Amino acid sequence: MKDAAILLVDDEPAILHMIDTILRKEGFSAIGRALSAEEALAACERQPYDLIVLDVTLPNMSGVEACPFLRRLTDAPILFLSARASDFDKLTGFAVGGDDYVTKPFNPLEVVARIKALLRRSRRTAAVEAVPAGTVHDFGRFQVHEEAGELWVEGKLLACPSLVFQLLLFLCKHPNRIFTKSELYERVWGDSSFGDDNTVMVHIHRIRERIEADPGRPEYLVNVRGLGYKLVRRESPHEY
Repeated sequence: MKDAAILLVDDEPAILHMIDTILRKEGFSAIGRALSAEEALAACERQPYDLIVLDVTLPNMSGVEACPFLRRLTDAPILFLSARASDFDKLTGFAVGGDDYVTKPFNPLEVVARIKALLRRSRRTAAVEAVPAGTVHDFGRFQVHEEAGELWVEGKLLACPSLVFQLLLFLCKHPNRIFTKSELYERVWGDSSFGDDNTVMVHIHRIRERIEADPGRPEYLVNVRGLGYKLVRRESPHEY
């Protein structure tokens, strides 16, 4: 993990220096800096990064505006930093492609902990995707190829961001079992102390957009009012 390349994007040099210093104390050395969205895009075109820390309030182009363009260049986890703490702002960050969201002022150690958690999850997904064959979780309308890291829906391979895939895979391994949002966060993201209901809700929505015929009326990934979520087998699938 310590060999991961990390790009820090913020228009405040003091914040860049603070996060850079703490990351280096934790053993990270491949750290890039950018003061604007334009610099961040140029940096990602020059070299690959394993994770991006992206400030929301940037000059000319905001982090939220830049995120879709970054997603065209990289699948690396994106951690937003923002002084905006409303649920709407957080949901917007996740909707445009972010993987986590920290509000300012923040504890630098929490930012580092979240960076490590995202890198761990990303590395696990990469390891899964490197194996060409293996267990297939078949739900009739869709299939999740565990070792290949693939989601197939009605015979078509769909793109699936790493954390969306990990959440779906976890649910596939525990069909018909109800999990609360906090349980899902702890089991998939791995850091219960940083649990965020909005994070889980956004990723649930992303899964439904892919596997449901009508995401607004889900048949597979359903909400059990007052209890949580479960993935339901609707047909007679089997494991290979």
